[in-house]
Amino acid sequence: MNLSDSRTAGQPAFRPLARLSAAEAVFNAIRGDIESGNIPVGSKLSSEATLSQQYGVSRSVIREALRSCTALGMTVTRTGKGTFVIANKVANDLTLGQYSARDLTEARPHIEIPAAGLAAERRTEEELDTLRHIMGAMSTETDLESWVALDSSFHATIARASGNKVFATVVADIRDALAHQSETLNMVADRQHASDIEHQEILAAIEAGSAEKARAAMAHHLEAVGVALDSILNS
Repeated sequence: MNLSDSRTAGQPAFRPLARLSAAEAVFNAIRGDIESGNIPVGSKLSSEATLSQQYGVSRSVIREALRSCTALGMTVTRTGKGTFVIANKVANDLTLGQYSARDLTEARPHIEIPAAGLAAERRTEEELDTLRHIMGAMSTETDLESWVALDSSFHATIARASGNKVFATVVADIRDALAHQSETLNMVADRQHASDIEHQEILAAIEAGSAEKARAAMAHHLEAVGVALDSILNS
């Protein structure tokens, strides 16, 4: 990464970044500067193109980092104007597109736990193969954006495999919000490896055709997500 340039005139110079994923490193650097006051509330961040050049990463990496800053309630992006710092600490809730983390935490157990149980009983071999393929890809994926896409596909496939169109439609509707939440949790709470293990448990229960174990595995996963969210919001 190019760490010698400053973001904009008057903004702090780059510091060496930890050996994390590129998006995590950029996110941590920007968040740290905001929380420390080096980038004060009301400041406008440089454009994606400028940040991309100065950090030596792609614009998609910059977008990932900025999405997480926005999800934490620290920045806001205004169309045609740029991204502005609006707070120097994490908000009381995360903003995830048209839904909040609280919305998802309250709703998901009522949707995805029964959907997992039904999927164990009703999944087709094709749906099972799809879940295996997604899980295999997730376990070796190192790119955060790609992993997040696989994560949302995993949950959407389970909802479809339930054979219940209401569950499938609801999960499809919240899919973007789930992706934003997953992306933020992976950056802030380092959830990727733990999620892989939890997803494997869900898949194993669905493979075995055990509705009880599938519901329990999904409940465990959602509880772990909730704990991670609480750790972020109460830090």
